Amino acid sequence: MEPVSVAAFTDTYLPTVNGVTYTIETWRDHWRERGGRMDVAYPGSDGYDPEDGEHPVRSVAFPFYDGFRLGVPRVPEAVRDVGLVHVHTPFALGLSGMRLARRRDLPLVASYHTPVGEYADYLTSRARIESGIESLSERYERWFFDRADAVVCPSEDACEHLVSEVGVETEVTVLSNGIDVERFVPTDAADFRARYDLPDGPLLGYTGRHGYEKNLAEFVRAAAELDVTLVFGGDGPARDELESLASELGVDARFLGFLPREELPAFYSALDAFVFPSPVETQGLVALEANACGTPVVGADEGALSDTVVDGVTGYHYDYGDAPGCRDAIRRVLDEREALSEACLLRRDELSVERAVDELETLYGRVSSTKNETSRR
Repeated sequence: MEPVSVAAFTDTYLPTVNGVTYTIETWRDHWRERGGRMDVAYPGSDGYDPEDGEHPVRSVAFPFYDGFRLGVPRVPEAVRDVGLVHVHTPFALGLSGMRLARRRDLPLVASYHTPVGEYADYLTSRARIESGIESLSERYERWFFDRADAVVCPSEDACEHLVSEVGVETEVTVLSNGIDVERFVPTDAADFRARYDLPDGPLLGYTGRHGYEKNLAEFVRAAAELDVTLVFGGDGPARDELESLASELGVDARFLGFLPREELPAFYSALDAFVFPSPVETQGLVALEANACGTPVVGADEGALSDTVVDGVTGYHYDYGDAPGCRDAIRRVLDEREALSEACLLRRDELSVERAVDELETLYGRVSSTKNETSRR
């Protein structure tokens, strides 16, 4: 039987590259390989020409978060004939997806990608106001997700937060976003190191958005007493401060900017350790990509990274905010690099996006059947 046709609604998509964008694009491609249709409604922006099945809507810049745009809520005509709606945001275009599902009595699945309250400090530096924004965000999230037929979380930690702290009562399923294990494989990184003029000796790295919420300054401080080179892929608002901090502390840090996706396996393979100090991840896909390439991870013991990183197997944790602890964890990973790398590679099949889409297909089928039975009553 042909898979259900799906309309995915998101407030972040190409040309912006992040975990949400990557997940939607990867799920869409694998859904099509199974003979299904998964169209995407997203905020349009200059610099990206939509492919077949991608439907940009008019958008405006979000003033508090550089590089993020909000789509003007609307439902593209081309997606109104689908059989299921999957929203990847609780805001602008997520509300459009909810409206489509309600009007046509379609199953509505919602993915929980980002704990909105964690970003309150982007809007204010005043503790009382920040606390109020976090509380309001959680009430809104509860309202939104309780109107879905099913909610998808990428990790147990994200699920626990949504159920226990936000108070969502809708069925919540833990479903890893998955990664493309055919793309992310151990790779000879000699050409990569030469192309970016990277020195011999241990390389520690991170790639992704250079946002303040990612806590990357802690990584730089941890490296201050180590004989290593830091390699940053990506960009973002915190980059200038990170460069200044590295210079101030005498840390050899190389900022490569955005890397083409085809170069990422070589980037990860070149590293002796991937360092991920962020406390706000709902899964941390870049950590899984690094592991799939045989590179262990040093991660803050916060959020989803508490589960994503397995101590002594795929890397080591340290207490968030403890730069010396991060330094010790880095040393431990460097000492055990070979054994950890082997252990990472043994877990590759668990990370597969194929497995994730298998589970997604099962969820879609269950939600659709339940919706149809309810509609017939």
